[in-house]
Amino acid sequence: MSKIHIPTPLRQYASKQATVEVKAATVGEAMNTLVVQHPDLKRHLYTDDGKLRAFVNLYLNDEDIRYMQKEATAVTDSDNISIVPSIAGGGITVTNGSVYGL
Repeated sequence: MSKIHIPTPLRQYASKQATVEVKAATVGEAMNTLVVQHPDLKRHLYTDDGKLRAFVNLYLNDEDIRYMQKEATAVTDSDNISIVPSIAGGGITVTNGSVYGL
């Protein structure tokens, strides 16, 4: 079975598991199986209309699926799928000529 690697912030919605094994033919099927097994993950990964959220990136064996066949990318039993949420934030504040990182 393929393994889906769950990032630390989402593990609380996947029974605290770091990986979940699923049987699927494509990345999309694997992700669907994941959210069926762990329904609380769905709202963190998908929009209300069922599209993968823009800040959620999926990698198949370290390759970004956006440069493959996206969710139609085929998977085998030995494949690893990683969920990688984009990280944003931080910034610089300038006060009275001094620079502070956030």
